[in-house]
Amino acid sequence: MYEQISHSLLNEILDDLKPEIKRQDLRHFYTRLGANFYAIHNLFQHLYGQREDFKLQMLHLVETLARKYINRLEYLEKLDIARENDHNWFLSQKWVGMALYSSGFAGSLQDVAIKTAYLQELGINFVHIMPILQCPTGKSDGGYAISNFREIDDRIGTLEDLQAVADEFRKRDILLVLDVVVNHTSDEHEWAQKAMAGDPKYQDYYYIFDNREIPDMFEQSMPEIFPQTDPGNFTWNETMQKWVMTIFHDYQWDLNYSNPAVFIEMLDVILFWINQGADVIRLDAVAFLWKKMGTSCQNEREAHLLLQLMKDCCQVTAPGALFIAEAIVAPVEIIKYFGEDAIIAKECEIAYNATLMALLWDALATKNSKLLYQGLKSLPDKLDRATWLNYVRCHDDIGLGFDDKDIREVGYEPYAHRQFLIDFYTGNYEGSFASGVPFMRNDKTGDARISGSLASLAGLEKACASGDEKAIAGAIDKILLLHSIIFSFGGIPLLYYGDEIGTFNDYNYLDEINKSSDSRWIHRPKINWDRAELRKKPGTIENTLFSSLKKMIAIRKEITAFADFNNRQLIDAGNQHLFAFVRFDFNRPSERVLVICNFSAEPQHLNLQTMSYSGFKIYSQLTDLYSGKKPTIFREHLVLQPFHFYWLSEY
Repeated sequence: MYEQISHSLLNEILDDLKPEIKRQDLRHFYTRLGANFYAIHNLFQHLYGQREDFKLQMLHLVETLARKYINRLEYLEKLDIARENDHNWFLSQKWVGMALYSSGFAGSLQDVAIKTAYLQELGINFVHIMPILQCPTGKSDGGYAISNFREIDDRIGTLEDLQAVADEFRKRDILLVLDVVVNHTSDEHEWAQKAMAGDPKYQDYYYIFDNREIPDMFEQSMPEIFPQTDPGNFTWNETMQKWVMTIFHDYQWDLNYSNPAVFIEMLDVILFWINQGADVIRLDAVAFLWKKMGTSCQNEREAHLLLQLMKDCCQVTAPGALFIAEAIVAPVEIIKYFGEDAIIAKECEIAYNATLMALLWDALATKNSKLLYQGLKSLPDKLDRATWLNYVRCHDDIGLGFDDKDIREVGYEPYAHRQFLIDFYTGNYEGSFASGVPFMRNDKTGDARISGSLASLAGLEKACASGDEKAIAGAIDKILLLHSIIFSFGGIPLLYYGDEIGTFNDYNYLDEINKSSDSRWIHRPKINWDRAELRKKPGTIENTLFSSLKKMIAIRKEITAFADFNNRQLIDAGNQHLFAFVRFDFNRPSERVLVICNFSAEPQHLNLQTMSYSGFKIYSQLTDLYSGKKPTIFREHLVLQPFHFYWLSEY
């Protein structure tokens, strides 16, 4: 869009660019900069226009974008152009992801490169390698307390090792996903160290106060993220004799994005890793980016403006790269991290579907889909050119962030229902099959989250300990049931490493001083590769899970109705134990898939006549795409066995 004020400034900036930038061939860069500059200027002016150094900071911003474009390798530039020409490429059903710690999955980045064949064997082609950047020993928050944004932790590998991984992934058409922790740094980061040494420039990179007057005002409205281990949101620093905002842990200093130098520094970091070959950047803790007194300091409008500005800037330099919003917030807030455009994701193309994840665990515990159905009905449609990451388990805890209105709508009392779920998944409810542990129990509110591996939470650990073959089969069915939904629901399914072979809780974390107070380490295992080899041996749990998931993945990739174009219709099955929806292909009206899932421990039946509006009429032609068999139908009644699912098609 042409607008005189912004383009007049752009002309000034281009005249003032350093000679080494002007000499480069920047044809694509200038085209994209011209197209995006109106939006970039408006956003930057809204956030920072009151500053005397506004024009100088704008110059620094454009120079940062230009330098990173100049450093972009030729094959990455070609990839940018290809993805511009195929702008919906990431909405395809062919993408299936896995999140993993390199140290837990393989040992090092070199080992990840070696194990790439294992990922490809399963069908994985979108791999999130969790934090690999330099961080302190001990006070690392699982790698999310960064002490150097441009160096890989030497316990994991080197930049050369990462390049080898990126090269190996590219050969196999696997997308590389890397983290950038945008909200905070470790207190051992160079910026924090300079701030502690008294440098006012770097003290302005953080929220630092001489006394408690302003921190106390903030505390009146800010919740506690880790009430057990890190109560409050500010930490006293003895060296400076000042208070520092530390929302997560006392060693993680929150960055001050009201300072444009911080924004430009972090944008430079993001583009650095995109230039290392990252196809997707996961932006950690984006809900916390803007701090405003009198608020929760989460989900502020300015946080969204910062993300829009990051996206517009990255589209100038590296338009082929995508953003994931790591925003585990209320359902009505999650959807906003795509941006508020009518169609295109103006902030992040991908967001975690934490709502679906939590609702799936509710359905498994209650053995009904009431809240699952209601919660998803209340979740607004995503933008057309954006997509969800759908997952059952991740490296973090399981929070129970359902909307209280939805809980009441299905007949539960919110507090009591959450207490039931906490008790159920921590094994404190009679008849529970789960072996989880609480995370960050808040004695003041009674709130808690849940830790535990998928296999242990789904009952496989208890079943194997008892030797009960029926219980083992039931636990496997539960694991496959949950995955059948994330593979078919619409979005990119994201497995968590170890789940494909049924990895149990790892209780060894209790013996490590730096981990024992954080129960999330119970589900951050080191893969037992001897067990993984059992995936090749028929009759083993590992073989059953691995081969079943591999089959699901292969089928998913062939079904165009499973692509993500807002092409899903929830179905009221008329049976609270069943969850159903239809997937369809706008370009092929005849290609429809009816997904039906039974969350009950008992067989259930579904009257297909009540579902005629789903488009399925000739019941005798229905085939289950997963098993390749005809479903059990008596007259108009379809029968589902306990914890089973169907992917039904008429062809």
